[in-house]
Amino acid sequence: MIFEILKPKTETILSNNEISRDERLMKICELLEVNITHYNWVGFYFKNGNKNELKLGPYVGEPTDHIIIPFGKGICGQVAVSNKNFVVPDVAAQDNYIACSITVKAEIVIPIFVNGENVGQIDIDSNTPNPFTEEDERFLEFVCTKVAEIL
Repeated sequence: MIFEILKPKTETILSNNEISRDERLMKICELLEVNITHYNWVGFYFKNGNKNELKLGPYVGEPTDHIIIPFGKGICGQVAVSNKNFVVPDVAAQDNYIACSITVKAEIVIPIFVNGENVGQIDIDSNTPNPFTEEDERFLEFVCTKVAEIL
């Protein structure tokens, strides 16, 4: 399975202290987007200081206007409040969805915890309807756990 191949590559990228944290996160985005066909936009959002909002970090994919997302707004904003994974098989069926591109059909957002606090998340958009499995979810939880170690 592709996820088992990507786990050690993820660890290698994140353990490279010769490049900045943001460069490592960008390399993770690139690794996932290139190797997993249904990952069409991969990015990180992080809590913006003491504000109740998320700020866009490194990402790959189509440019987005959603640099700042208030807590509670859209899928990412909801995850910032709920502290739970959010898998959206069909974005058109979601009332509280922020459209980034008309090509996006599905989204998955997994929170990143440091010392029990939700500090950010990985956000993945797919142009494929209902592509995310439990294996995607477990793999992305692994990625988030490893990312938390460098924050």
